Amino acid sequence: MERELRPELQIRVHSRRNNNLIHPVELESPSQPLQQNPVVYHEIKHFKSWFPWLNPVIVIANVVMFVITMYVNDCPKNSSTCILRFLGRFSFQTFKENPMLGPSSNALEKLGALDARKVLYGHQKWRLFTCIWLHAGVFHLLANMLSLLVIGIPLERDFGFVRVGLLYVICGLGGSLLSALFNQTSISVGASGAVFGLLGAMLSELITNWSTYTNKVGSLVTLLIIIVSNLAIGIFPNVDNFAHIGGLVSGFLLGFVFLIRPQFKWVAQRYTQSSNASAPVRSKFKSYQCVLWTISLILIIAGYTIGLILLFKGFNGNDHCSWCHYLHCIPTKKWSCKQSALCTSEQIGNQYNVTCTTNGRYKLYTLSNPTDSQMQDICSQLCG
Repeated sequence: MERELRPELQIRVHSRRNNNLIHPVELESPSQPLQQNPVVYHEIKHFKSWFPWLNPVIVIANVVMFVITMYVNDCPKNSSTCILRFLGRFSFQTFKENPMLGPSSNALEKLGALDARKVLYGHQKWRLFTCIWLHAGVFHLLANMLSLLVIGIPLERDFGFVRVGLLYVICGLGGSLLSALFNQTSISVGASGAVFGLLGAMLSELITNWSTYTNKVGSLVTLLIIIVSNLAIGIFPNVDNFAHIGGLVSGFLLGFVFLIRPQFKWVAQRYTQSSNASAPVRSKFKSYQCVLWTISLILIIAGYTIGLILLFKGFNGNDHCSWCHYLHCIPTKKWSCKQSALCTSEQIGNQYNVTCTTNGRYKLYTLSNPTDSQMQDICSQLCG
């Protein structure tokens, strides 16, 4: 007796682990015996693999901005002592002034470093965006860009450059916003907020697309360890942990909005509808995915709106939270969390009225073409 053959449609899905998962979907038996046909593979648009070009472009942009920063810094012209002086105007400030092997704070401020006072009182709101393209030094740049490539390329491969690009910029703004609300006595630069945002988005993507992962618990534990260990670095001096936290929370919420995937059974149904029309219609997303999407969208809009309103009204988070500064730096016997000296100056001829922004002390000096190093020494004396 001849055996009827039941053809199978196989759907190939690209997983995050770069292996192909094959899901056979049985079709209804035909009324007449059929000859076995070759397997047909379909590339599902919801799970397609993208070419990751945006993250390398972001890395190149950050490197170019660092080179421009070093050119503007021109250490030999403004300081008597420089590291690698043979590099000319691209040489670095001393480790005492900048342990990250980079430019002076004055050069960073000229090019758009985040300074909450200038954002608020100087109407320089653009600093909330420009600061994420600047870095304090070579070590800072390498750490952020390597992290970006490790985290960003897999995300871009799975979700495309549009969603990852939006995540990067919006999370960078979120980090700048929280930093401006709680870190108002020093300048801040770096893509750390944006990178932490991508890390937070990976966590929420794992949660909202939970059913598509095989080693769910292992992936979750690994991701949490990476997040906690990176946040722990933020308790050291000269690291803006508020930018890390702001970017991480923003990315976690945006991940539920931007990185949601349709459940696989709905996708399989789309590809077998013509041959299995009597099958029950399945919803595209699971109910918990829709709930997380709605809540996250509301929270992200409300959070950014309230944060911007508070910032432009002169809100200082440390005045209303006595323990929040410990999220930024925890003092120990080995290091101090005291902020580095930061001053403003007004020049009239050879007269310089220098004011310490930390304690409000000011003094009038008579100077002839002072260097940045001399002004920094004066500032340290005033703020000491």
